[in-house]
Amino acid sequence: VSMRHLLNLFKPRSVSGRETVKLTGTFTMRQFRDGKVIREFTRENLIVNAGKALAAGLLNGVSSGAFTYIALGTSATAPAATDVGLGAEITTGGIGRAAATCTRVTTTVTDDTAQLVKTFEVTSAGPFSVVESGVFNAASGVTMLCHQTFATVTLSLNDKLEVTWKIAVS
Repeated sequence: VSMRHLLNLFKPRSVSGRETVKLTGTFTMRQFRDGKVIREFTRENLIVNAGKALAAGLLNGVSSGAFTYIALGTSATAPAATDVGLGAEITTGGIGRAAATCTRVTTTVTDDTAQLVKTFEVTSAGPFSVVESGVFNAASGVTMLCHQTFATVTLSLNDKLEVTWKIAVS
């Protein structure tokens, strides 16, 4: 099943006279070596079931814990709506889960998109083979909002990886 097919399954259907709201998003990675961008790509993401539930609770105050952390991992297992964590989260080398700089940006209407940006820097000998990323609401454990896999990004000592997640409310 393709990512686009999964996203279409959860796409809200318009009902006459009613407004529909959905969460959609993308993430962008830029790899730097010696101060130069050597790789950059953007992918659609998957909003997981647990993330949707917590997002609904945040809207009415039933839940707490905003999604402000980005994690990287090494598992190439395709993301699924039922995921509750990364397949194999990295916790060492300066690229473990970390707080992002969080802002709102405009996609369609003013401030309709949450943006999280984190630049990781490899601080120990690698290489590290990064193939997944996710957004979480705490420094460890707890709830994941988004998950995506991608072709291997090989990181060496002193490489930097800038990760930007955008989640639009539309």
